[in-house]
Amino acid sequence: MPSFTTEVTVTWGESDPFGLVYYPRILAWFNDAEHELFRRIGYPIDAMIRGERTTFVMGDIRFRFVGPAAYGDRVTNSLTLAHLGERTLTWECEARQSTSGAAVTRGRAVRVYAHIGDDGSLRSVPIPDAMRRALEPFRTPGGQAVAGEASSD
Repeated sequence: MPSFTTEVTVTWGESDPFGLVYYPRILAWFNDAEHELFRRIGYPIDAMIRGERTTFVMGDIRFRFVGPAAYGDRVTNSLTLAHLGERTLTWECEARQSTSGAAVTRGRAVRVYAHIGDDGSLRSVPIPDAMRRALEPFRTPGGQAVAGEASSD
């Protein structure tokens, strides 16, 4: 399955003594991975915000704990594009222990592509074709249609 991966070290305070990673840290791991993916394909999020006044905002996110990760453990985070809609994309997310491959968490995140108004308001807009093409290598085989699909986004 095509995916984008990053690796992190669990820092002091990211998990409890039993190796349960605190939920906000899991979100940060995947958010950081997503930002790095966009940077590597030529769409750094900070430049999008400053330049085109666009960004991806959270539409829905769901994670479940699968196994422990304790202070000092190396964890590999992977993002796979499960759906690329006209205005949204959905990531399948997974974190695994880098040495053993044991699962730490699995989840799904829906992002909405939005224009940032002068007043700070957000309005969903279509994902540009060039960005869609750059995201294609990370899409699951048999993933949903890229453009013009009948969907709720």
